[in-house]
Amino acid sequence: MENQKALIAMSGGVDSSVAALLMQKQGFTCVGVTMKLFENEDIGKSRQRTCCSLEDVEDARNVCFRLGIPHYVFGFSDDFRKTVIARFVQSYQQGFTPNPCIDCNRYIKFDRLFHRMRQMQMDAVVTGHYARIEREEASGKWLLKKGMDPAKDQSYVLYAMTQDQLAHTRFPLGYLQKSEVRRIARENSLDNAAKRESQDICFVPDGDYGAFLERYTGKTMEPGNFVRPDGTVLGQHRGIGRYTIGQKKGLGLSVGRPLYVCDICPQSNTVVLGEETSLYSSYLTAKEVNLISGERLDKPIRVCAKIRYRQQEQPAEAWQSDDGRLHVRFDQPQRAITPGQSVVLYDGDTVLGGGTIERAQ
Repeated sequence: MENQKALIAMSGGVDSSVAALLMQKQGFTCVGVTMKLFENEDIGKSRQRTCCSLEDVEDARNVCFRLGIPHYVFGFSDDFRKTVIARFVQSYQQGFTPNPCIDCNRYIKFDRLFHRMRQMQMDAVVTGHYARIEREEASGKWLLKKGMDPAKDQSYVLYAMTQDQLAHTRFPLGYLQKSEVRRIARENSLDNAAKRESQDICFVPDGDYGAFLERYTGKTMEPGNFVRPDGTVLGQHRGIGRYTIGQKKGLGLSVGRPLYVCDICPQSNTVVLGEETSLYSSYLTAKEVNLISGERLDKPIRVCAKIRYRQQEQPAEAWQSDDGRLHVRFDQPQRAITPGQSVVLYDGDTVLGGGTIERAQ
């Protein structure tokens, strides 16, 4: 294994640091890379701690020094702005709720970083994701599987990976529990062993998506009407980018009973409110489909599917139409199927693929 070279994506956190350590112990020649994805000015913050902060770069560099491996910073801010931030903004403007972590994996980590890995004549990209990659003996195809720690499994955000990417990627934490990862870091005297994890979208560190959209575009969102499904006006909203399907809090209305966001209509600039029962749907379609095997679903198959990161997958039937769209029909109605989020298909602990939810019915 001494001839194998690995490019380690290092955020400065404990997961990627332990991933680097484990690959080194397996005999790989390792190079650590921290991706500079944006300047604080890009997101309207002048002095805000983010995943691209100097502290995080320094943490990654210190770990590399400790391990005796080179460390580089790659500037991907232009690509990140075009493929992740711009898509995020456009999605909210169109009434969708995007998942930028999936876009970051698809267009940055396993595209731009992959390209750089090949330019450097290295053999694999390594990340600290909690997921597993295995090869199926019968078909020779690569499989993406859930991480062994159910509380940390990140397979949902990796469904866009291809056979070629899986063949040249390593997830050394996939078989570990988070507690084991921190223990390994402590035992090897890594300074970030107890470092707190960020739970927010990296370029919206305060979690206020509406304020971010206004800062980024330089435009105040146009207010419009909250309406009932029959068109009855209930009040005014503060811009469609501030709302998502299923939302109950922060509406600023007092109508005597709970109401939920059931639909967002950018054409009329209205937000439709209804009772919770209006949120349930059994059927969805999805676009931007990726099936990891590379084979189409020409006939319906039985799967389990999840429509958001923290949801437990649910029994369903899935197939593709002639135009490539993915169709999923759940055995039981699901709450708040949200356009812009992803539906991901599973067979047991194996990820079959997924797509971006287009609409629910």
